[in-house]
Amino acid sequence: MNPLNSFLIATGVAIAVIQPARADVVQVTGIQLNPTDVGVEIIIETADNTAPQTFTSRDNQTLLVDISNTQLRLPQGNQFREDNPIAGISAIEIVPLEPNSVRISIVGETTLPTAQVDAIDRGLVVSVTPTDANTQALTPELPTEDPEIEITVTATRTEENVTDVPRSVTVINREQLEQQRRVTRDLGEILGKLVPGLAPPTQSASNFGQSLRGRNVLVLIDGIPQSTSRNVQRDFRTIDPTAIERIEVLRGPTAIYGDGATGGVINIITRTATEQRLVSTSELGISNSLTRFEDSVGYNLQHSISGTEGNFDYLVSAAFGGNGGFFDAQGDRIPPDPNAQGGIADTETINILGKVGANFGEQRLQLSFNHFYERQDTNFTSDPAVNTLPGREKARALGGLVLDENQGTENTLINLDYRNDNFIGSQLRGQLYYRNYLTRFFPFDARDFVSFGNELIQSRVESEKYGGRLQVESPLFNEGAARLLWGVDYFNEDTSQPVSIYDGATFDASGGLVFAKVGDRPWTPPLQLSSLGLFAQLNWDISDRLLVNGGIRHERAGVDVDDFTTLAGNSIAGGDLDFNATLFNLGAVFFATQEISLFTNFSQGFSLADIGRVLRTAPAGFTVEQLSPEPQRVNNYEIGIRGQWEAVQASLSAFYNQSDLGTTFDTDLNVIRAPERVYGIEAAVDTQLSTNWLLGGTLSWVEGEIDLADNGEYTDLDGFRIPPLKLSAYVQNQTTPGWSNRLQLLFSGGRNPAGDGFGFNEVENYLTVDYISSIQIGTGTLNIGVENLFNAQYFPVVSQVQGINSSYAAARGTTLSIKYAVDW
Repeated sequence: MNPLNSFLIATGVAIAVIQPARADVVQVTGIQLNPTDVGVEIIIETADNTAPQTFTSRDNQTLLVDISNTQLRLPQGNQFREDNPIAGISAIEIVPLEPNSVRISIVGETTLPTAQVDAIDRGLVVSVTPTDANTQALTPELPTEDPEIEITVTATRTEENVTDVPRSVTVINREQLEQQRRVTRDLGEILGKLVPGLAPPTQSASNFGQSLRGRNVLVLIDGIPQSTSRNVQRDFRTIDPTAIERIEVLRGPTAIYGDGATGGVINIITRTATEQRLVSTSELGISNSLTRFEDSVGYNLQHSISGTEGNFDYLVSAAFGGNGGFFDAQGDRIPPDPNAQGGIADTETINILGKVGANFGEQRLQLSFNHFYERQDTNFTSDPAVNTLPGREKARALGGLVLDENQGTENTLINLDYRNDNFIGSQLRGQLYYRNYLTRFFPFDARDFVSFGNELIQSRVESEKYGGRLQVESPLFNEGAARLLWGVDYFNEDTSQPVSIYDGATFDASGGLVFAKVGDRPWTPPLQLSSLGLFAQLNWDISDRLLVNGGIRHERAGVDVDDFTTLAGNSIAGGDLDFNATLFNLGAVFFATQEISLFTNFSQGFSLADIGRVLRTAPAGFTVEQLSPEPQRVNNYEIGIRGQWEAVQASLSAFYNQSDLGTTFDTDLNVIRAPERVYGIEAAVDTQLSTNWLLGGTLSWVEGEIDLADNGEYTDLDGFRIPPLKLSAYVQNQTTPGWSNRLQLLFSGGRNPAGDGFGFNEVENYLTVDYISSIQIGTGTLNIGVENLFNAQYFPVVSQVQGINSSYAAARGTTLSIKYAVDW
C-alpha cells in the first residue's frame, strides 16, 4: 500500500476512535472587565466552571484569543464590546467565531497588546497589558533562533536576554520541543533538525559523528555535565524529551562550564512546576512504519502532575516508551550498527522526574531527581557476510541473535539547588549534585585490531560523579550598569570500562549470531578524576548601544590511575597526572539600530585528554607518566549580525577556530594530536507571513582541516568531525483555531574529503520531509507526525562515512506517530 494512503487511513481511524470522547460545548454565561495596575483583566465565566482551551494569534495591532469548543450565552446577547476600557486599549470585543468557538479581539491604540490566559475556578482570566515590550509572546510556537524575549542562562551562567549575548545562541522552548516530539522521541534527531551548526541526526544510540561546529559538544542537564572521563558520546540518550522544559544551545567553544565544550554547550533544562494549584496531564501514543507494519509498532505513555500550594511547588512526571523494529523505505529491517554504536529499535525506555521546591522570601531551595532507563532487546544483528561483498552494499538484518547482556543506558541524577536573590546585595546560587551512569554497547568484532587484543568484545562504561557549583553575581557602579559573576566549580568522578569477552569460534560457526561469554576483562583502568575551576565574568553595559563582556577561568584537574594490563597483554604502570588550563573570553554587542545588532567575540574552550582511550591501546612498558598532560585548547573567533522586525527575525554568523593539539583518530582508532582548524557559516530566518502562516529555515556550512605532520600542510578532517552542508526549512499554518499543520524538510549535502581510512568515505546528499499536525478534539489534543513523508531511501551521514558495509544502514522510511494528550 502507498505510504501516503496508509497515513490518511490511519489518521481517519484515529480521529474516528477519539471523536466520541469529545466533551460537551462549554457555555460562557458572563464577562467582566477588571482594571489592574498594569492593564485590565477579562473574566470569562462558564456555566460549569470549566476552563476551555485557547489559542492566541495577532492581526497587526490586534491581539486575538480564540476559545475552542465554546458558545456565548450572555444575558445581554451573544456578543460583548467595550470601547477604550483603559489607556492603550481602544476596544475589547467578544463575538462568536464559528458554531462552537469564540473570539476575543483586543485592539491596541498604537501598539500590539500582550496577554496571559490562565484558568480560574469559574472559567478563564485574560490578563491584558497595553505595551509593545513583548510582541513575540503572541506566537509561542514561532521557532526563532534569537527572539528578543528569550532568556538564556547557559551563555553567561546567569539570566540574560539572548540579544545581549555576543555569541550564537539557539533556544528551543517547550512548544517547539512538543511539536517535534510528535514526529520522534529521539533527542538527537530533534536537535539535528533545529540547531544550526549541529551535524545531521545519526539515527543510532550514539551521537558519535554528530559534532557541533566540527568538535565535541558538552551536554548538561540542569547544569550537570553528562560527559564522563571516558567519552562515550551517548549524552543525547540520558533523558527523555517528555522531562524537558527547554534546551539552550551555545554554539562555539567555551570554557565557562569547564572541560569538554570545544564545540559548544547544550544545556537541557528539566520541566518546571506550574503556578496553578494542580495540573494533571496524560498522553498516549503509538507509532509504526508505513513501509512494513508488522513488528514495527511502538508506544509511549506519559503522565505528570504539578502544582503550587503556598510557598511550595512540586512536579512528578513518568514516561514509558517502546520502539518496535525500524524499517527503511524499501521495507527492509534496519539492523543495529555492529561497530559498537548500536541502534534504538526494539528498545524500552523509562523516565521518572520528580521535583519539590520551597520559596522563603527572596530565597529558594529545590530538590530534583531524574532517572532514565533504556534497554534494547532485539533478536537481530547486522549480517557480517555483507562485508565480503564488493563495493558499497546496504547492511542487512540477520535474525536469531543470542546475547545475554543487551545494550542500553541508565542515568540517575539527584540535584539540590539553592538561590538567594539578595545575598549582601548580590545574587547567590549554589548547587550540589550526584550522578550514577551506566551504558553498555553493542558487541564489536575487534579481532582485526591487535591493540584491542584481537578479541570479540562488548564494553560498558560505569561512572559515578558528585560535585557542586557556587556562584555570586554582584552589581557594580551606582547605576548597576556592570555586573561581576564569580565562583567555583568542583567535581569528582570514578569511571571504569570493563569488557565482556566472547568466543570467536562460536560466533563464526553461528554466522555472527551467538555471543558466548568466556570472561570479563578491564579495557581501560579505573580512573578517578577530580577538577576544580575558578572563574570570573564581567558584563558591562557601556551605553544603550554597546555591551561588553569578558572573563577568565582557571581549571586544575588530577587523575589517579592504577596499574593494569591491556587486552593485548601489555602491562601498564599507573600513576598520577595533573592538568591545568587558564582560558579567556571577550565579546561585544553593538546595537546599530533598534532592529539590527552586531556582535563579535573571542572565546577559548578546552578538553582534557581521553586518558582511558589512550591507555587501552598502550604498548608494553608504557607508563601513565608518559602521557601528555596538555589539554586540547581551542581558540574561537566569531562575528555575526542579528535582525528583529515585527514579523521577521534573522541571524548570520561566521566563525573560525583552531587548536594546536587537536584530537582525532586514525584507521586503528588511535588518538592523533595535531594542529586543526575549523571554520564555517550559519544562518537562520523566521517569518510570520500573516496571522496564520509561519515560514523559516536554517543554513549550516562547516569545513575543517588537520596538519598531520605539523609542517603547515593541512588536509581534510574526516566525515565524523566535519558534516556536509545542512539546510532546513519549514512552513506552518494555523488552519483553524483548533488545527495547525507544519511541513519541515532537512537537506544534507554531499562531501568527498581528500584522505583515506576510517571516516573518509564520500557522502551523498539526501532530502527528507516531515509532516506535523495538531488537532483539538474534545478536551484534548490529537497529535499526528509523519517522518520521511515521501519515503525517501537515504543513508545518514554517519552510516556513509564508515566505509564498512555492515554499518552502512539506511534510514527509516515513512513512519507514522499518533498521540492523544489531555489535561485533567
